[in-house]
Amino acid sequence: EITTTAIAKHMGVTQGALFKHFPNKDAILQAVMEWVADRLLSRVEKAASSVSSPLAAIEAIFMAHADFVVEHPGVPRMLFGELQRAELTAPKRMAQTLIRRYGERLSHLLDQGKAAGELSATLDTEAAATLFIGTLQGLVMQSLLAGDVQRIRRDAPRVFAIYRRGIGSEE
Repeated sequence: EITTTAIAKHMGVTQGALFKHFPNKDAILQAVMEWVADRLLSRVEKAASSVSSPLAAIEAIFMAHADFVVEHPGVPRMLFGELQRAELTAPKRMAQTLIRRYGERLSHLLDQGKAAGELSATLDTEAAATLFIGTLQGLVMQSLLAGDVQRIRRDAPRVFAIYRRGIGSEE
């Protein structure tokens, strides 16, 4: 669990100073989740718009997301921590919204890829979006267990290649 003491220490301020800006710990976590959602979704959009095909956009998003995690390794720890809480907190709601919006964007690209013939016409879009997000989460968990966040960047291209074969067109 992330404590306000640890946050204050990391920021180089006192715990009291934190609460001059935020009424409680949930407000701090909510501000962090807003920052994460804004940065991650804008990075995903930028990656997707930088290429010309749906499949290339899906790959660009995967790599951009992997890079985001490498650059901000504390984010997955906080996100996993929030999602494990039994109660529905504002930060947990925001995390759920982020994952939903991300999944919707991905599903749209998957549908475009099917229409363009880049992806299998029989592809289960919802399952493919779930697998995409789960694959990234798996890379994150393995890097946390290994204590090596750079592992994500090394493994992402190979893992995406397997994912691409699974969703690709039969042609």
